[in-house]
Amino acid sequence: MSTQPEQSFQNHAQMVPGFHYVTGLAGIVFLFWTVWRLISFRSADALYATFGAVALIGTFWYTRSFPLKAQDRVIRLEEQLRMQKLLTEPLRSQSSVLSARQLIALRFASDAELPELVSWVLKENVISGKLIKARITTWRADHHRV
Repeated sequence: MSTQPEQSFQNHAQMVPGFHYVTGLAGIVFLFWTVWRLISFRSADALYATFGAVALIGTFWYTRSFPLKAQDRVIRLEEQLRMQKLLTEPLRSQSSVLSARQLIALRFASDAELPELVSWVLKENVISGKLIKARITTWRADHHRV
């Protein structure tokens, strides 16, 4: 029995409050404070503090974006392999044109539901990941995300 909650379109987004809210908000407040000090006092110390705040915000941003980019590459590969196994021709060969955004959204579809969804995405040229995920009826949870 899994201790993880059931995933669905409504609850699949993953937020880490300490990172996203506390650290992110602290960085933004620090940036605004240093910019205010730079404008008010125009000193070298205020300028250096502002550079530090910009570097901190950049570090915050890239600390999140680099792992997500690597995760997206892995998801693309996993989904391409899964589609090779689950789809029949000609859908299998057509699936090679799916974008990363489409593949990442399709990862939540159950094996039974995947062929129909891939066919719909290709036929209607659906590019919105949100729209694809909303169409999934049998959700395949992903609890190993960054």
